[in-house]
Amino acid sequence: MHAGAINVTTTETNLLTAKDLLRLCEDGVRGELIRGVLCETMPTGHEHGKIVVRLSATLFSFIEPRGLGTVVASDSGVWLERDPDTVREPDIAFTSAEKVPLDAQIVGYAEVVPDLVVEVTSPSDSRREAHDKARMWLSHGVGLVWVVHPDTRTVDVHTAGKAVATLNESEALDGLDVVPGFSCAVSDVFGP
Repeated sequence: MHAGAINVTTTETNLLTAKDLLRLCEDGVRGELIRGVLCETMPTGHEHGKIVVRLSATLFSFIEPRGLGTVVASDSGVWLERDPDTVREPDIAFTSAEKVPLDAQIVGYAEVVPDLVVEVTSPSDSRREAHDKARMWLSHGVGLVWVVHPDTRTVDVHTAGKAVATLNESEALDGLDVVPGFSCAVSDVFGP
């Protein structure tokens, strides 16, 4: 999740496109596009960054040698809807090699929905906002969403059609059938 999201008011006649968002990013404006409306985001802080790097590295070190797919970080963006355009940026995303070949060169935003999305909440995010964002990802076809809560050192596991499971530091994240064989102690997500 991104702390400090700011909605920039637009009218229906000047909704932005994914191409506009790419141009804005080149000018240093950071954000997501939700049905054509720019939602600027602010830096989320040091702890957030440590968790993203730690979990990205753990996923990457499992996925890369097995040729399972691609792991990306938040700045990459996923194009979810057109006319009006929606581009969201999960903190971490995994897309299987079955959906996107390992040698694919994607210029701009990926137009393929990831298999796994990880969102790390910020202090300003409510649990309801985090839950709603996870449901949004599932509604677009993501198979597994992990919502990481640094404040409680827990991870909510979201899958379609199942109740949310909240894992604490004595438990382990499981890749289920989305990243088969992957497992990671929740305590390792947060570090010492």
